[in-house]
Amino acid sequence: MGIKAALPRYELYLYSAVLAAALIWAGSWISEASSENVNRKAFKESVKPGWHYFGRKMDVADFEWMMWFSTFRNHILFALMGHVVFAKIFTLLAPKHRSLIFAVYGCLAVLITMGWTFMALVLSHCVVLYSFALVKKKWLIFAAGLTTLASIKLEPYNSWQVSGWSLVTGSFDLQDILFYGGCGFSIMRCTSFALENCERKDGNYTFSDLLRYNFYLPFFFFGPIMTFDRFHAQVNNTQLTRKERELWNITTKALQHLGVILVVDVFFHYLYILTIPSDMKLVSKLTDWSLAGLAYSNLVYDWVKAAVMFGVINTVATLDHLDPPQPPKCITMLYVFSETHFDRGINDWLCKYVYDYIGGDHDKIFKELLATICTFAITTLWLGPCQLVYIWSFFNCFGLNFELWVAKLFSIPPFSTIEGLMGEGMSRRIRGVFNAANFWTIVLYNVLALNSLEFAKLVGRRLIFKGFPLSTLSVLLVTYCGVQLVKERERQQALLDDPEPVKAVDGGKEKAE
Repeated sequence: MGIKAALPRYELYLYSAVLAAALIWAGSWISEASSENVNRKAFKESVKPGWHYFGRKMDVADFEWMMWFSTFRNHILFALMGHVVFAKIFTLLAPKHRSLIFAVYGCLAVLITMGWTFMALVLSHCVVLYSFALVKKKWLIFAAGLTTLASIKLEPYNSWQVSGWSLVTGSFDLQDILFYGGCGFSIMRCTSFALENCERKDGNYTFSDLLRYNFYLPFFFFGPIMTFDRFHAQVNNTQLTRKERELWNITTKALQHLGVILVVDVFFHYLYILTIPSDMKLVSKLTDWSLAGLAYSNLVYDWVKAAVMFGVINTVATLDHLDPPQPPKCITMLYVFSETHFDRGINDWLCKYVYDYIGGDHDKIFKELLATICTFAITTLWLGPCQLVYIWSFFNCFGLNFELWVAKLFSIPPFSTIEGLMGEGMSRRIRGVFNAANFWTIVLYNVLALNSLEFAKLVGRRLIFKGFPLSTLSVLLVTYCGVQLVKERERQQALLDDPEPVKAVDGGKEKAE
């Protein structure tokens, strides 16, 4: 059945009311648990004094958020604003050489921040992968790229870096994050460059092209990854014109990001969604609805964090006349594994070079299985192999394949015949039931990577077994309402993208009203 199947308006209003009431109810439970347990001993390290305007403590459990928007906010803003000013001046003076200017500023910033030894390490990665790029053998490039990535992700090299810091000078706390981020993203960019060089029929890209690509500062430490073919085409475009109202849109997005940062910080004073899951004694006492809301809110927060951090970087890249990878799709909008990702840059990289390359059109079961296994094997290496990542990769790989198996099963008689006899609205409702169950598998499979295996297991036991049937069915009902609202949004977007043709009557002539 098509995506344009409509439901009655009153039914959608009912779904909206149920969903809103459930979110407010679950939020009130979490707020109550946060307020009543603010002085727990287990909260001492991750709940600190917040804004004095509120007179409440604040959840500071997420180091990455605090690093970006509190602890090292001024350092990051100074580097990015310096890039904007430096790039703007020299883009106006020498637009044909702006990629060189970007690289020079990036190299200087990396050198000053991390030191000569780190710079030498990154350049060695560039030299190695550029050498393999000249061979133009994809399997050799993958072998070299993954081996280089493994050198900073696997033991014992990893422990040596953490304990000795032989390759980094300086002592400020942010350097461990910058080291692994800088090296990891650099290796993935160099691999993209090498793979794109294989596709070039005449000659090779130069080593200078690689350096200009790799040392673009806004992307260097934190991503997102922009594949070389896209970056090279955009950064060498000398027709630097703005679309109508583009600067206004950039300013609006920047203000939106600022607003979201403030809203999140305010919420952290009332909802300790990051600290509570770490205290299993407290978690075990919460209601089923609180657990469901806690799991869901953790994934929503992770999306918000990714959207804001990548949004800030993308704003700078857009000022440089680039079209960077967009923030990930909100978890609320996801009910299939095929659209689940939290870093669109890495997702684009994996899809282009691995998943789509092996899986083709993704309708063959064994090719899809091979493609997903290879994709999640590389993802596991990228995230850093450990028990939690192995479990996360296995379940998400299984979920992606299981969706294809179910789709194949329901595309053959008698299931396809039965669905064909239904109305489009009923088909959409039945699919929504399955999508609601699938949504919670996505939540459970991913919350273990954000919190802990113990928390994910507790949520699963409470919602599936101990809470059955009341909690299980009520949570699925609310999720079903949310899925239908997402489907309605997709339906409206599909109508905008591809309007329904005007029906003709009387031999093809339009009926006059």
